[in-house]
Amino acid sequence: MINDDLFEPYDRLIQIEVLGRRVAVPENNRLLRCFQFLALRSISYGDFCWNGDCTNCQFWYKDGDPAACEDKTALACRFRVREGLVITRLNDCVKLEDPER
Repeated sequence: MINDDLFEPYDRLIQIEVLGRRVAVPENNRLLRCFQFLALRSISYGDFCWNGDCTNCQFWYKDGDPAACEDKTALACRFRVREGLVITRLNDCVKLEDPER
């Protein structure tokens, strides 16, 4: 069970795409918290500063039409998730497979 105190208040889950896989994450949250929602242990115990200093949560994404635009980069700890986000690449430190889940 996930501790709701970790997340900003949300009313619903929204759909995003992570490395070709559609997932549901809480709206109104930073992307790193959404990753934590998907893989609680691996993100909670990962090597992240949670404030943008380490860049270990860097990711690459498409903004707009995924076929027509270049990848952009951002830090998941500072990026607010939005419906339809398409994440094309993750830093090696971001492990979304949680073996104990």
